[in-house]
Amino acid sequence: MGMVSEALCVDAACSGNPGPMEYRGVHMPSGREVFRVGPMLGTNNIGEFLAIVHGLALMKQKGIHMPIYSDSVSGQAWVRNKKARTTLALNPDTAQALNLVQRAEKWLRENDFRVPILKWNTEEWGEIPADFGRK
Repeated sequence: MGMVSEALCVDAACSGNPGPMEYRGVHMPSGREVFRVGPMLGTNNIGEFLAIVHGLALMKQKGIHMPIYSDSVSGQAWVRNKKARTTLALNPDTAQALNLVQRAEKWLRENDFRVPILKWNTEEWGEIPADFGRK
């Protein structure tokens, strides 16, 4: 399947695991950053999950319907299951990220969405436009 040009691309970055984590959404093809959250202590998978849910919630709120691209298999699976399978321990440093995870899980349980969540084909298309460029 070819790339859909009108889409929201999401990605997360984390230095260490756990470590300072942030995530963002970028509108394709304009390249405009639509949202950016963090940094906070978390994991890359948590950031990928939160980025997808943030994109879903933002589009529902604004009445926009376009696919979301993510390069995270785990993040997409967590969204499908409406449950983040994180082992990150709750403590004062991780409370912010884990609170966002709980809110995201609640949003997924309470909201229907028809937005396609598509796998970004990094091998064919290069880094996702929302990539933080820190590799």
